[in-house]
Parts: sequence; structure tokens; C-alpha cells
Amino acid sequence: MKLTRTTFRGPWAGLPVAWKDDDSFDEKTYRGDVARCCAAGVPGVYTGGTTGEFYAQEYEDFTAIADTAISECKRSGTPVMIGCTSTSTRGAIRRARYARDSGADAIQIAIPFWMALTDDEILRFFVELAAAVPGMPISIYETMRAKRAIPLQVHRKIHAEIPSVLMVKSNEDTLGATKAGCAAISKLYNVFVSENKICELGPYGAIGSCSSFVYLNPRMTLKMFDLLYAKKWKELKVMTGQVHRIIFEGLKPLLARGHLDSSLDRILGRCAGFLKTSLRCRGPYSSCTAKDLAHVQAWVRKNAPDWMEL
Repeated sequence: MKLTRTTFRGPWAGLPVAWKDDDSFDEKTYRGDVARCCAAGVPGVYTGGTTGEFYAQEYEDFTAIADTAISECKRSGTPVMIGCTSTSTRGAIRRARYARDSGADAIQIAIPFWMALTDDEILRFFVELAAAVPGMPISIYETMRAKRAIPLQVHRKIHAEIPSVLMVKSNEDTLGATKAGCAAISKLYNVFVSENKICELGPYGAIGSCSSFVYLNPRMTLKMFDLLYAKKWKELKVMTGQVHRIIFEGLKPLLARGHLDSSLDRILGRCAGFLKTSLRCRGPYSSCTAKDLAHVQAWVRKNAPDWMEL
């Protein structure tokens, strides 16, 4: 399916990568997790973001993981997006071309993150990237881990020069995570936000999420997005309130110990048993434990039991 602004929406499953105890890629388990997401009817599967630990992968890991995600999604007809973030334009282009040639439906890119880029460098980066994979649908991954939020005037220049940019994933402290910023950016391309923000920002144009809750419980998460598209704000507010509580109450002890992103998303995926991935993150990044998983399972079972029923 050719992605457009009409079709590039909804809760895309931003999957963690399954690792073996020796930190090598567990293709069998990962392939099974991709297949389960596809069978559940998610709008798309995404790998190579922070949850997918792009920063902890060598190029040969990137190609093996991309090959697995793409082949399994193609088998089911589910759109697949590959994260191609790198610390250089050359590195991002190399990954983007591999993803395109391997059959990805879209690529997602954060700006190179080792040193903060100027506005001109940000624009030049995206122009050169897009020229290397002409016509390939592109998602911008906005995160303050890249040391810069992209200002509206740069977003407007990107939109004017690169029509293949269809979506921006707006994280905390970036423009699209605010009401005014979401309203402005959604005139240019689709805005994806975190699941607990879709009720707040839906009236301002937010239309999707690179989601970890969709593999906590695909049925519940897909229902949330049906409510978003139907603009049933009262019902949606109840569900996003549950999501907020799971994040900031259920995961609170883990957040307090410094766990973020991939380690927490593995917990969510394993909570109701939908994903089979290991809890292991690649070193040196910390992993949650089976005891942490048991704590979160007990909390969700008590406080948000609907999310435990697949």
C-alpha cells in the first residue's frame, strides 16, 4: 500500500527488538512478535526508533532486523516503516536506501544527534536524504535527544521542499506536542503523539502514535483510535486517562530507577502476554527484571483490568 496522508495514521506498533542472552539478534522471537502485530490488525509496524534501540546496533544488525520486519509485514500486507537514524547524513542515506530497496513502505529519521544542528543544517540534512530516496514516504522523528527541537519555520521549509515528508512523531518538548504547535504542523503533515496525549491533541490535528500500548493490548488501543477518528472525546478521555495512569503510576517505580523507552516498552508488551520478546536491552543500557514485570502486571490487573484482556 502506498502511504499517503490519508492512510499514514493510527497506532503503529513501535516494536522492541528481541535479543538473546549473548546480545545477538533473536530473529525467531522477533519475527513472531511482528506477525502477532500484523494479525491483530495494526495499521503498521515500525522498528529502528528508540524502542528498537537503533543506537545500539551495528549496520549488520540494522539490515538483519529490517529484513525480518519487512519480510514478515509483506507476508501479511501490513505497512512497515524502518528507522534509519544515524549520526551523519551518509549513514542515514545508506540505511534509507537499504530500507527502500528491501521493500519498506516508509522510513523514519531523527536529525543527527551527536552535536546540535543549526536550522540550515537540519534543512540540508532532510533535503539531501530525500534526494537519495526520491518519493519514499518519510517520517520525522522529533526528540530532544537530538539536542534540537525543529522550529515551525524549518518545518515549513521542509514541507515546501520535500513533499514526501508525510508525518512527524512529536515527543515531549517538541512543537507538535503542544496544542498550538500540533495545529500548525498538522497543516503540513500528519502528527503522531504519545498515546496518553491523543485526546488532548486530537482536536488540534494529532492523528496517530508510534505506539507501545498497541502491543500491551491491540484491541483496547485500536478502540482508542476509533474514538479519536469519530471525535468521541468524552469516551476517549476515559481511555487516555487509563493510559496516563499506567505510565505514571503503574510504571512509576521503574521510572524512578531511570528506566526509559525500550526497557519499559518491553514490560508493556509482555504485561498481558501479547509479545514474547525478552526483557533484555542491549548493553550498556539497563533492563527491567521479571520482578518488575510481575509488579506492573499486578498493578494493571488491579487498576486497569480491561488492558489485561487480549
